[in-house]
Amino acid sequence: MKHPILTQLAQSLPSTVPFVGPEAMTRARGRPFAARLGANENLFGPSPHAVAAMRQAAEEVWMYGDPECHDLKAAIATHHGVTPAHVVVGEGIDGLLGLLVRLMVGAGDRVVTSAGAYPTFNFHVAGFGGEIIRVPYAGDHEDPAALLAAARASGAKLIYLANPDNPMGSHHPAATTAALIDALPEGCLLALDEAYVELAPAGTEAVVAPDDPRVIRFRTFSKAHGMAGLRLGYALAAPDLALAFDKVRNHFGVGRIAQAGGIAALGDTAHLAAVRAWAVAGRQRLGQIALANGLTPLPSATNFVTMDCGKDGAYARALMQALIARGIFVRMPGVAPLDRCIRVSLGDDAAMTAFAQALPLALSDLSPA
Repeated sequence: MKHPILTQLAQSLPSTVPFVGPEAMTRARGRPFAARLGANENLFGPSPHAVAAMRQAAEEVWMYGDPECHDLKAAIATHHGVTPAHVVVGEGIDGLLGLLVRLMVGAGDRVVTSAGAYPTFNFHVAGFGGEIIRVPYAGDHEDPAALLAAARASGAKLIYLANPDNPMGSHHPAATTAALIDALPEGCLLALDEAYVELAPAGTEAVVAPDDPRVIRFRTFSKAHGMAGLRLGYALAAPDLALAFDKVRNHFGVGRIAQAGGIAALGDTAHLAAVRAWAVAGRQRLGQIALANGLTPLPSATNFVTMDCGKDGAYARALMQALIARGIFVRMPGVAPLDRCIRVSLGDDAAMTAFAQALPLALSDLSPA
């Protein structure tokens, strides 16, 4: 071909995969994992009511899903005490972040995020030619004050903040988020990722007026609702911003099965309460396993526990690889000094037992002979 078919921007981007999935790792290993504890999936599983609704919807899967997601948006609106005009539905938070960036970020526009935070947002920004400004964590927490200062200094159009945070599992109280929103510079929007907020302590969830144009909040059915494989998420925003998503979204991107499952999951409050109890117990158990092996579990408001290995990133990476070699899939933060840790998702009893058995052996693999 005489001329490349990719745009100059696309040609400039690295050929990279943001996450190497456990399926690819299984193929490379030639054998399955004994415990899948690296993807922050909910091994408690989805609501039985959601499974039944999706099974029934599968019989009608020859039809497209409602492109307006009318019933699902109504259910979400009722759940949050807003109107359907405040709701955007999409293919998980990752997909919705991509649409937000497409709407707001052009070549050279600046956005602010935390160094080491959830990276998918960064891939979207780079893909549309935006400039990413990263600020360090304050200890094991994202630093709202530093994010705000960077936005003011740079004239950024977006601030991305996850509360609770991935990969450290930390969280800020609602008052901290409210103060950040009130201090946003003119023309700067807060993209607030609340993927894990249903699992966080009371008082974490931000209190935001439905019509507040300064913030857009993202939620998912992947974590507390246990449907990561469904790829279903939503955003809550002022109606003008929510309506703008219709300009760029894939109108048939959320299928009938996903819409039915989401409605049923929202209605099963008893299942969600059980998941929360499971998460509290699971975090405690993982913390005990960490302490028994000389690691320090960080306080978590999520469905994973980040464990400080007490050394540097090279040591934590070696421990992660030793666990993978022993059939335990875990991950770790990718940026120093966060990378002194490994990150372990909550599992069922069998997976937690397998991790407890493998961790001391993996640590011994790293000890000098």
